[in-house]
Amino acid sequence: MQIKGVLFDFSGTLFRIEPVGSWLRAVLDSRGTVVEEDDFERYVRQLTFAGALPGGPNPQRIPPRLASVWAARDRTAEQHREAYTGLAREVSLPDPELYDALYERHRSPEAWQPYPDAAEVLRGLRDHGIAVGVVSNIGWDLRPVFRAHGLDELVDAYVLSYEHGIQKPDPRLFEAACTLLGLDPSDAVMVGDDRRADGGAATLGCEVRFVDHLPVTERTDGLRALDLVALARRGTRDGS
Repeated sequence: MQIKGVLFDFSGTLFRIEPVGSWLRAVLDSRGTVVEEDDFERYVRQLTFAGALPGGPNPQRIPPRLASVWAARDRTAEQHREAYTGLAREVSLPDPELYDALYERHRSPEAWQPYPDAAEVLRGLRDHGIAVGVVSNIGWDLRPVFRAHGLDELVDAYVLSYEHGIQKPDPRLFEAACTLLGLDPSDAVMVGDDRRADGGAATLGCEVRFVDHLPVTERTDGLRALDLVALARRGTRDGS
């Protein structure tokens, strides 16, 4: 197979969100809110159970009042915010303004860290003339995250669910990415961590490869191990 383009998921694939404890601590510190250590640990456990951190642990239970907005959370910015602040409000925090502050924190570049091999793999693809797209189920503009971490120059196109009003696994989102990159889907690989959402690319004829959704320190070479650059190099050399 000759790779002409690679589509990447964002959260859990190229980048990972900070842990729940770091997320909460950053917001409390920025607001000068002091809580007892026992209370802090309790809030972390409850926010983790609620699944209130986008990109973090999945909710253990979706409250009935949020079921419909949760199912469509990545289709609009408003639904994304409503879903995740709604989950956070399942936890009784000491200041009602913390819920929006937590949501804003997760959108900041400081809350995200690229996987150790992300820059190497993206640069290798760029060096071999392979188009790169980011296809993400998300409710906000992630481009500043890529810019802040020096990876924006290695991405040719972003296709974000909330900008299109559709979410993975809908094949139209992957089709939009291929169109932007000028690719036939059969010449593209989709790389993600969610077998259901990212697997939707296979409907178009894309090859799909997966990485494990792990903390950054526990997945140092998951992208490198896919051998995307080597595959691209072979295709270029063979002219296949």
